[in-house]
Amino acid sequence: KSVLKRVRQTARRTAINRAGKSHLRTQVKRFRQALVAGNLAQARELLQPTLTLLDRSIRKKILHPNTAARTKSRLVLRYNSLAKQGSAAPAAR
Repeated sequence: KSVLKRVRQTARRTAINRAGKSHLRTQVKRFRQALVAGNLAQARELLQPTLTLLDRSIRKKILHPNTAARTKSRLVLRYNSLAKQGSAAPAAR
């Protein structure tokens, strides 16, 4: 009996985690696309929600804390390098 209950619980949790991970990947992908396109304004808008979503995925045990920290670090580094280039370009002209 308890085995069947565990199977149901696992199936439910797997579905929830899969949906959460998919949402997270989509958000990160949107942010990266904004960076690649050089759209600093859109990237600035998406940065905070993306980082918040990564933190939430840690709390819900969807991602390992180190994985989320590494992802956050890389995203912020890319954003800062783009922002630095964006602010340096008008000064050079």
